[in-house]
Amino acid sequence: MARLVSTPAAVAVVVAVLLAASPAALAVHDYGDALHKSILFFEGQRSGRLPPDQRLRWRQDSGIHDGAEAGVDLTGGYYDAGDNVKFGFPMAFTATLMSWGLIDFGRSFGAREEAAAREAVRWATDYLMKATATPGTVYVQVGDASRDHACWERPEDMDTPRTVYKVDAAHPGSDVAAETAAALAAGSLVFRGADPAYAARLLARAAEVFAFADAHRGAYSGSLRDAVCPCYCDYSGYQDELLWGAAWLHRASRRREYREYIKRNEVALGASDAINEFGWDNKHAGINVLISKEVLMGKDEYFQSFRENADNFICGLLPGISGGSGHPQIQYSPGGLLFKVGNSNMQHVTSLSFLLLAYSNYLSHAGARVSCGGSAAAASPVQLRRVAKRQVDYILGDNPLRMSYMVGYGPRYPLRIHHRASSLPSVAAHPARIGCKAGAAYYASPAPNPNLLVGAVVGGPSNSTDAFPDARAVFQQSEPTTYINAPLLGLLAYFSAHPGLEAAQLGSD
Repeated sequence: MARLVSTPAAVAVVVAVLLAASPAALAVHDYGDALHKSILFFEGQRSGRLPPDQRLRWRQDSGIHDGAEAGVDLTGGYYDAGDNVKFGFPMAFTATLMSWGLIDFGRSFGAREEAAAREAVRWATDYLMKATATPGTVYVQVGDASRDHACWERPEDMDTPRTVYKVDAAHPGSDVAAETAAALAAGSLVFRGADPAYAARLLARAAEVFAFADAHRGAYSGSLRDAVCPCYCDYSGYQDELLWGAAWLHRASRRREYREYIKRNEVALGASDAINEFGWDNKHAGINVLISKEVLMGKDEYFQSFRENADNFICGLLPGISGGSGHPQIQYSPGGLLFKVGNSNMQHVTSLSFLLLAYSNYLSHAGARVSCGGSAAAASPVQLRRVAKRQVDYILGDNPLRMSYMVGYGPRYPLRIHHRASSLPSVAAHPARIGCKAGAAYYASPAPNPNLLVGAVVGGPSNSTDAFPDARAVFQQSEPTTYINAPLLGLLAYFSAHPGLEAAQLGSD
């Protein structure tokens, strides 16, 4: 990344400009309510037999024979978005990011929501434990994506093939396996106090799965291309996931072997590559922020290069630096929304905002600032939090359309989301089966979805116009995903616990 030329005053100015992009930028939001709803969303994505305390009652049991064709139990887990396939790669990333939010901001959740968030993590980690129960094998998908996407039917009705896909020594998938290891390791930290025995099992399995991922290297989209592409094809390679998995195992276990692995493989696995992105496919920015905590806490000076990479990444997110946004692939709309070219923009908004908040937290504890182009230019932790908060507020309604992009939050939100279960009548309302093609009439209907998928955050505006068509057919903008909501949990928890902090500190640094 190019060096950035700026000054502390200039950084403060561009952050203030971003905050003022919308007239409602300082509106008061109920972050606790938004947090509650964002966690509730995951109950609408559940697969398997639903528990008695299921709160979204319009959902019922589904996928209860998943794994049977392969002779394994693969029931449970989450549907990734508005379809009925269980994709292991984004599911594992979802679990990792939910866990990270709980690890760093658990006290901000409050007892009730922390317990609910832990259960949301457990619904994923229980499934990932099943998917890794056979040594040397990781089951990475249930469902034929092409057949599933050709239908518009409730998960309770689905009759498309529940084909099982796996990676093993002969068909490697280091990316999905290492991400699964990261999810299990991060999950072990979440349950260390609440359920120590479960935490120990998660960590032990994480180590086994990571060893498999490292020993049999290769991208899972090379082994399973027809099954996983184009939905969750690995475009960034498997190298980042190996470092990511090792970083989480080091944080969870404190074992020297993972520290040495990171040191030995930093260059070979491209720790400094493509750090302007963070999501289910590309973990580079997350790796640098996660490992930087070690440096900022004074625990490992060797990892100083990760801190430098993290600083460059953070500077690249700050708007207005060096004649525009800090990185050419990071832009801001007139209304203040961070966006990257591509589909489902909110996945970038929530993931990158979470990294801003996490890094600001590490900096605050260390009494440090972000270096943007030399010792004379720096951004404070408060400034990073303001940018993250501005994105959260945009999602909740501080935008040109005055629309919340979280279903069920605020007076106006998307009503026609691209989501099969939400858009079709529930089994209680319509007990008769709705077939694969019979659902097309509901898909094409201009009527609002009959079932409210409370807490779902949709893809949202994806270009510089701040425009949003509330239409099922425009799935790039109207479809929710688990990995949009996952990083939002930590953000909402923090801002719910510190509702006036940023306003009180405005202009203080």
